[in-house]
Amino acid sequence: MTTVGILGGGQLARMMALAGAPLGLRFRVLDNVADACAGQFAPMIVGDYTDQAALAQFAAQVDVATFDFENVPAESAQWLSERVPVFPNPRALAVAQDRLAEKTLFRTLGIPVPGFADIGSRAQLEAAVAELGTPCILKTRRLGYDGKGQFRIKSAADIDAAWDALGAQAMTVGLILEGFVHFQRELSVVAVRGRGGEFRAWPLTENWHVDGVLSASLAPARVEDALQATALAHARKLAEALDYVGVFALELFCRDGELLANELAPRVHNSGHWTIEGSETSQFQNHLRAVLGLPLGDTRMVGTACMLNWIGTMPDANAVLGEPGGHWHDYGKAPRDGRKVGHATLRADSAEELAMALQRVGVALDREGQVAPVVAALR
Repeated sequence: MTTVGILGGGQLARMMALAGAPLGLRFRVLDNVADACAGQFAPMIVGDYTDQAALAQFAAQVDVATFDFENVPAESAQWLSERVPVFPNPRALAVAQDRLAEKTLFRTLGIPVPGFADIGSRAQLEAAVAELGTPCILKTRRLGYDGKGQFRIKSAADIDAAWDALGAQAMTVGLILEGFVHFQRELSVVAVRGRGGEFRAWPLTENWHVDGVLSASLAPARVEDALQATALAHARKLAEALDYVGVFALELFCRDGELLANELAPRVHNSGHWTIEGSETSQFQNHLRAVLGLPLGDTRMVGTACMLNWIGTMPDANAVLGEPGGHWHDYGKAPRDGRKVGHATLRADSAEELAMALQRVGVALDREGQVAPVVAALR
């Protein structure tokens, strides 16, 4: 029986283990906290990602390794790859960990990207703000996610505050200034590439964020065929350039009909959770198929689907479970402000049926504001 190792023990690892059970797979998880939620479903080693003893113990128990999040040190991934197959490869992980390297790759491949600048000093920040204009966003090059490690500069008067907040990290994780994009829509491509180069993608997904954290996703996004084709072409180009194996997401801004690349997530992705019930093959099972060299599953949709994230605390499940196409996912996490603790997916055969189900759930859970933009997009 094949054992898959997962570096990181959060909800993505948890859902990966659940998706792998029908394939007869076993799992081992390495995480640096003892109560990581994937440990409820898979044996777990508790240790730091830089601890070679923990990595060696992990490597000895697995046949192949993958990731549940992208901030595993690339050096650790490289060390591990010299002992067991690791997918995606450490180079892809290293590029995705560094916003500057990532955006430079986008530009090199001809994928449109908002303006950006490497920032190493306050003087460079001032010059870059003058060049890119305001508003703009100062970000750490590494380790930021879900809106963390960022400072929005609304005018030149904010430069001092931005430098005070993040400047100390210029010499550690690095900083990048990004031009602000006045986008109309946020979209994502969730795609998978197999060991032999086979490429598949799920329909383009539209996303809504609140305070930098994903709130809702709708698939398929209501876009023209040409825009969908462009997005998939960008994703394929990235996957081939990185010799990528596994599932990844390319996050995109849509501004006046043009797609601009935001970031690459080298893992299964929050905006692809709807695929569990809304697609022939989920992102989680296809990721496992890819890293194991198995045939990839079909990515066609089954109806129309919306994923709602639960942040901080879990609401009552009954409103969702009472819907014919309602599906509930509790990650087994303790409540905490800003924490992703679960999600729900609602699926229907038509856009109007889904809109009506979302409205009922929104009212029942007092979350009309969360479902409103999705309902508007469906109609």
